[in-house]
Amino acid sequence: MTTLAPLKTTKPLPQSGQPRVGVLLVNLGTPDTADTRGVRVYLKEFLSDARVIEDQGLIWKLVLNGIILRTRPRAKARDYLKIWNTEKNESPLKTITRSQSDKLGAMLSDRDQVTVEWAMRYGNPSIKSGVDALIAKGCDRILAVPLYPQYSAATSATVCDEVFRVLARLRAQPTLRVTPSYYEDEAYIEALATSIETHLASLSFKPELIVASFHGMPKAYVDKGDPYQDQCVASTEALRRRLGMDETKLLLTFQSRFGFDEWLQPYTDKTMERLAKEGVRRIAVITPGFSADCLETLEEIAQENAEIFKHNGGEQFSAIPCLNDSDPGMDVIRTLVLRELQGWI
Repeated sequence: MTTLAPLKTTKPLPQSGQPRVGVLLVNLGTPDTADTRGVRVYLKEFLSDARVIEDQGLIWKLVLNGIILRTRPRAKARDYLKIWNTEKNESPLKTITRSQSDKLGAMLSDRDQVTVEWAMRYGNPSIKSGVDALIAKGCDRILAVPLYPQYSAATSATVCDEVFRVLARLRAQPTLRVTPSYYEDEAYIEALATSIETHLASLSFKPELIVASFHGMPKAYVDKGDPYQDQCVASTEALRRRLGMDETKLLLTFQSRFGFDEWLQPYTDKTMERLAKEGVRRIAVITPGFSADCLETLEEIAQENAEIFKHNGGEQFSAIPCLNDSDPGMDVIRTLVLRELQGWI
């Protein structure tokens, strides 16, 4: 009769670690350096995205590589130098987004299974590096957070595209969720209103009106079904209700147009010129579509549009900071993240 000896092990059988939940904050992007080469690399990646420039045909490639990437990087590098964080040698957008990630991590520190990373859609740190870092920390579920209050295919959707491309290369994919736009969210509108009221109280003058400037978009994109314009309008109307203002005291405009196609109107720069010529002398500008200050807010609005306003007769101009990593701004991000993590934590 054969006796079977019991199996022996020299170490305990491995036990799976506690699954973790990853949160990935994503903003638009920034050059790695404020010089011509750094801006050229950034612009090439940005303008080669078919979500941003939908017609990526031969003519566009010739224009992009033969004209734009030969001329525009030098000029934009000068603009970046005006706002560059020289202490950290990075753009303010990178500095602020990192801080948002760090602060969110601290706010969620009582939830041991949650870890937070941050990324840029274009430039560094890349979305791939953010996803890889979360997976390396044991995250089998990831919440992607595009930091855009209003949805558009050129911002929110392209974040999703890139996250999906990264996951498509993985055999063992984490489960994925994506936060929706939050253009009418009560916490977002309240944070904007609070930031306006706090800023106005700090000024030595009283603005005659406030301009809410959103990033522009080709009108053709909206005609094809992009909801961005409607969501910008909804955000502005909600903010007007909260502040008790009408359309004459809180104006909606669109900035940053590029190329020769018609973009969403009214244009911010043309509005600055018109208001000054009509006798408006004191204004404040808020940029509700940006979750963090960047080139478009710190240089285009606070410097370029301020100069347009004053050149045409305006006297006092103030740019209201974005929500950034302020307490109200972080409350918005925390509220959004915890809402979408329900059932996971």
